[in-house]
Amino acid sequence: MEQERQSENTEKSSSDPPNGPSVNDDSERDRPDGEALRLPSSMAGSGTLDRLVDTARDYARAAASDNTLKAYATDWTHFARWCRMKGAEPLPPSPELIGLYLADLASGSGPSPSQSASRPLSVSTIDRRLSGLAWNVAQRGFTLDRKNRHIATVLAGIKRKHARPPVQKEAILAEDILAMVATLPYDLRGLRDRAILLLGYAGGLRRSEIVSLDVHKDDTPDSGGWIEILEDGAVLTLNAKTGWREVEIGRGSSEQTCPVHALEQWLHFAKVDFGPVFTGVTRDGKRAQQTRLNDKHIARLIKACALKAGLRPDLPDAERVKLYSGHSLRAGLASSAEVDERYVQKQLGHASAEMTRRYQRRRDRFRVNLTKAAGL
Repeated sequence: MEQERQSENTEKSSSDPPNGPSVNDDSERDRPDGEALRLPSSMAGSGTLDRLVDTARDYARAAASDNTLKAYATDWTHFARWCRMKGAEPLPPSPELIGLYLADLASGSGPSPSQSASRPLSVSTIDRRLSGLAWNVAQRGFTLDRKNRHIATVLAGIKRKHARPPVQKEAILAEDILAMVATLPYDLRGLRDRAILLLGYAGGLRRSEIVSLDVHKDDTPDSGGWIEILEDGAVLTLNAKTGWREVEIGRGSSEQTCPVHALEQWLHFAKVDFGPVFTGVTRDGKRAQQTRLNDKHIARLIKACALKAGLRPDLPDAERVKLYSGHSLRAGLASSAEVDERYVQKQLGHASAEMTRRYQRRRDRFRVNLTKAAGL
């Protein structure tokens, strides 16, 4: 049996073209997310080794979040389609070709003469798409050198010509979050959404971190953390972008605005004692479901409550909606918490104080006056 497997592996390896692995869409080399992992052709397969290959593939898929993998898949689909329309092969990666692709994205020229021009992409989107291409190329067994002059100089020119200041989402400040939660009813759905807003604000949480919480450790395979409710507050253990971290959320000055009390109310009346903390609610609003809430619900909830609370009444509704997102909660905490900056940095899980300052919309910018310090 082992000899037969060896001969099969030899036949498969000999079918590859002489200049490198096949780039056919059906080949294992062309599959991302760990699918390309396989035994070397010189090794005989066995039940144990085959199971290890499957295990290794599972770990490879877990190297990035689902949202990141979806974005990378979209990046590769777009690039592969662009290559086909230009009569080029996406693999092996050609720095010259990728430089042309980046220029096409920045200029907004159409995919082909017969099609209308597409919208030029922002510099940040182009930079992120290049990262997605580099990841996809690596998953397929190749390397992409972003420092190659055909890529680096084109990208530098794009940034020099088209770069704009970053557009930041509006921060939801303390008075704003109070007005928003006041718009929510006290039914089951309202209790859940109130807990989401207050917990997300007080913890400076990302929307993915909110919905990934479980009641206990190891409740579900897709858990991103768990909660522990104590007398003085709650401790959230999160598997975030920067690794595992703990977020302490103290009790508020009143039950109406306390995030821990809101969380307790939701868990009690929804009868959630295992699995995901935040789940869907039946249409009649009388029973909590077992399905984990999607993180898109957080963004929709923030936008809807901001409108109902009348935030930024000087703008039309269409523009007001665009001002707010899940990051508005994190920016609100960073801008409202009047404590030492290092505590805010720890709560948000930032690796540097500079990143935290990007979230502070109304911090005292001239607390350190270098002009006077220089004698002027």
